[in-house]
Amino acid sequence: MRLALLFVFAVFSMSAQTNLAASGQFPAAISNFTAETFPNQTNQGLSLAQRYQETRMACIQSRRIICGKIVKILPDGLVVDSGYTNLMREPLNKSWLIPGTVTAARAVNLVEANEPDAICLGLVFLTDVPKSRGARPKLYDYVNLEGFPVGQYTYTSVGSLQRTVRQFTTKLENATQWNFNQSQQQNAPPK
Repeated sequence: MRLALLFVFAVFSMSAQTNLAASGQFPAAISNFTAETFPNQTNQGLSLAQRYQETRMACIQSRRIICGKIVKILPDGLVVDSGYTNLMREPLNKSWLIPGTVTAARAVNLVEANEPDAICLGLVFLTDVPKSRGARPKLYDYVNLEGFPVGQYTYTSVGSLQRTVRQFTTKLENATQWNFNQSQQQNAPPK
């Protein structure tokens, strides 16, 4: 099924991208990335590939710049306190991983915009971070990456305290597939 979906996706990707962007059929991005942010299947006239493309375009519209301090390293990703906009300056913006020895401060009076490539604010969970030769993310290092929303993530912060934060992936393909699967599950007929 996945291979067939990828084949259909590849065949229709160029025409679907242009048509969807021109027609405005994808929803506007919002900062809380609920399931309603992404297209659903209420229009049965759309093919599977078209619905997948709508989901992909919604992910692109919802992308954020995650620039912040690593506050927790987990086996499947990083918890990042995002909003350190001065990490985007030269020469720091040449790498996604920035040593913790760099002087950086959280932006004040900044509100997260509702547009693509807006600066993400607050605690987030980041998956699919790039691999670096010789450099591994360490606690209190900084990251500067583009992230795509994939729901929420709950982790244990201190002791038994549970925190739920927005989750992002650095890979558009993973975000598209996750959000597409979510919309499929939500719109599946009841059993």
